[in-house]
Amino acid sequence: MADPTPIQLIGTALFAMAVLHTFSTKFFHQLAQRQSRLSGVWHLLGEVEVVFGLWAMVLVLCVLGLSGADDAYAYLEQQNFTEPLFVFVILVIAGTRPILTLAQGLVETLTRWLPTPTAITCFVLTLALIPLLGSLITEPAAMTLAALMLRERYYQAGLSNRFKYATLAVLLVNVSIGGVLTPYAAPPVLMVADAWGWDLHFMATMFGWKAAVAVVTNTLVLALLFRKELAGMAAPDTTSKEAPMPTAIVLAHVLFLVGTVLTSHHPVAFIGLFLFFLGFVEAFDKHQEPLMLREGLLVGFFLAGLVVLGKQQTWWLQPVLAGLDATVLFFGAVGLTAITDNAALTYLGSLVAGISDPAKYALVAGAVTGGGLTVIANAPNPAGFAILRGHFDDESINPLWVLLAALGPTSVAGLCFMVL
Repeated sequence: MADPTPIQLIGTALFAMAVLHTFSTKFFHQLAQRQSRLSGVWHLLGEVEVVFGLWAMVLVLCVLGLSGADDAYAYLEQQNFTEPLFVFVILVIAGTRPILTLAQGLVETLTRWLPTPTAITCFVLTLALIPLLGSLITEPAAMTLAALMLRERYYQAGLSNRFKYATLAVLLVNVSIGGVLTPYAAPPVLMVADAWGWDLHFMATMFGWKAAVAVVTNTLVLALLFRKELAGMAAPDTTSKEAPMPTAIVLAHVLFLVGTVLTSHHPVAFIGLFLFFLGFVEAFDKHQEPLMLREGLLVGFFLAGLVVLGKQQTWWLQPVLAGLDATVLFFGAVGLTAITDNAALTYLGSLVAGISDPAKYALVAGAVTGGGLTVIANAPNPAGFAILRGHFDDESINPLWVLLAALGPTSVAGLCFMVL
């Protein structure tokens, strides 16, 4: 391990502070309620989407103070912010009413075909089918759709606190592993697919079917554990009082979504497409609801902060990954993913010279398995938090309870990837 520079040491210390901060947001929300004089400051510190962006700003100020403005600007300009920009755009497009209407229609159609209680069937399909569709529409889009559907049909119906956390945990894990059927939809797979030559056939045979088994198992176990609460809920109302959504509007939104996915590596293309999308929404505003711009921007800010801080962790992460065998690497990746973005983890692994094929599999399998443990473990997770947190106590999600609730579904995913 090379001797770290002062900036790397500062970056690692700030990264540790940011991780600690994410587990303390509930505390700051409680302070905001008790101390009205500084409530605005405490509310700001309690916003989980602000955490990494805030500490990234501190890092930039440290670079500015130690090396000057030119180095601070150069450091920011050297970072790749494609993923935060893409997640912002895909979240906004996937969260529109035409796309949500299409996803709900698919779930409702399948629900009518199955001879099981409607509320339970709809719940199972939302938590299993939509995350698996993430392999086609990308994980951020799947997270947005699933979270919105769960919010409208279940969280607003007054679930118990235990059920809310258990559902959120399964959603995070299912989305993290549900995107591995293809080589482009899951950020940790995307980072290594080209470098390691992983194509569609490889992903489907080595990862995809195992992920599908884990997703279905997690969902069915959750539904079984809370079957009484689900059975006591009224069936989702599938009759809309609004005018039917025109097919042409839905098709246009699908094309915008597909175009964004196809240009996901090229910000100049998908940002331009997004600006055209904004104009389209304004032109047909009677078929729209307010766009999730605030939520999308906050999530993008969170991920951008993670990029800025994560760059300073290479000095210790890469040697750690290089020194582990396949089995230890799997469990190490699961643990490291909880405190750093899994895409950054696999990217660093791709830089390790001479890594074996079993180690490659173990690294990626561990990274996606641990992607539901914390808000920072997987890029789409902040989107789920932003959409659902308003229905938790104090409009705040306790990261520790999420971590504990995610241990079960994470274990199921790990077993499927390592045993099957």
